[in-house]
Amino acid sequence: MASHGHTPAAWTGVIIAFIGFCVAGAFMVMANVPGFWAGMAIIVIGGIVGGVMRMAGMGQTKRPQRQVAGSES
Repeated sequence: MASHGHTPAAWTGVIIAFIGFCVAGAFMVMANVPGFWAGMAIIVIGGIVGGVMRMAGMGQTKRPQRQVAGSES
């Protein structure tokens, strides 16, 4: 059964990206361009942190691909 992202790497990356989304949204409403781009940077950092954590073994392990009947590789 697949966990569909229920891993520490996924949760951490999504939480950081969500915080960045909230920051960017708040500064967009306040018409503060540098604050908006700071929020966008936080979103990117969330993706990077999640990827690094996945490479460190805190993400979902890859399952071997199943062969489809009749296909040759």
